[in-house]
Amino acid sequence: FYIMPFQKGYLVNWDVQKTIWDYIFSKEVFNVNHSNTTLVITEPYFNFTSAQEAMSEIFFEEYEVDALLRINAGDLSVHKYHRERPRELCCLLVDSGFSFTHVVPYIQAKKQRDAIIRIDMGGKLLTNHLKEIISYRQLNVMDETYVINQVKEDSCFVTQDFNAEMKKARLKPPDNDLLRDYVLPDFTSIKRGFLRSLEESDGKSPNGEQLIRLNNERFSVPELLFRPSDVGVQQMGISEAIVDAISRCPTETQPHLYRNIFLTGGNCNFPGFRDRVYSDVRSMAPAEYQVNVSLSKAPSLYAWHGAAAVSQSAQFPELLVTRDDWEENGYSACAARFTI
Repeated sequence: FYIMPFQKGYLVNWDVQKTIWDYIFSKEVFNVNHSNTTLVITEPYFNFTSAQEAMSEIFFEEYEVDALLRINAGDLSVHKYHRERPRELCCLLVDSGFSFTHVVPYIQAKKQRDAIIRIDMGGKLLTNHLKEIISYRQLNVMDETYVINQVKEDSCFVTQDFNAEMKKARLKPPDNDLLRDYVLPDFTSIKRGFLRSLEESDGKSPNGEQLIRLNNERFSVPELLFRPSDVGVQQMGISEAIVDAISRCPTETQPHLYRNIFLTGGNCNFPGFRDRVYSDVRSMAPAEYQVNVSLSKAPSLYAWHGAAAVSQSAQFPELLVTRDDWEENGYSACAARFTI
């Protein structure tokens, strides 16, 4: 059992989050001297003004940090992307995380706010959907969010041909190579569950392990990122959103955006994710445009590495609101400096 301070990607339970921050800054962890600390913290696109005000006030009034940068994770990722590819003027960022997915065009490192698309589909919804499937078919795991999230990470992949995989899933072994056993953890001898190999997936547990059998859910769950309507979310999938977001940008920038599609966020770790995005977008993009889709080596950490790069850049001091700025102008200093 645990309580999360965020709901649908937005910070709503401040008491819980404050407890987390207190622990992180404590002597037992980072032993932070707030008066000498410059803090970089991410927040979602179009965050509520009240949440922005509260966050700024907490860090300046309660923690008394020396300087603050509130910024979108996507902005940090794009900063690192352009450092690695300095000749590119545009990129389209796909940030698919825990609560939702954002498709954001950047032109000369500036996000095009009118072209941003949010899809209410993220890792949390995928995990919940997998819990429901397993609970209905095999074992009640509705209270095992942590374990089933690991099952999702270890077992699921993005298919390149959904209908062909569905036909295969109806077959019996050995013609069906999708059917696999997942050994659940008992937290004594097995600390983390694992997916058995194809040869070992016979549905038997000679040592008394608790198993679940996974078949079409291995690819049908991540498919929701590309077809949200399968669970009643009447929104575009990621590939359609990419094409739509680019179409909202100036015509002269569109070839550059198609050539610089960049994937970040935890859901991009699914095997096959990058190839699926490429094949879908290639089929929808104008034939004369080059399509290139890049995936970072560590999609879940790319924004953090971007923050590290920003902190070492020459323009970093210009991005900050200092304690002197706060004491002189209050929240208006943050409102003027941070473009969330």
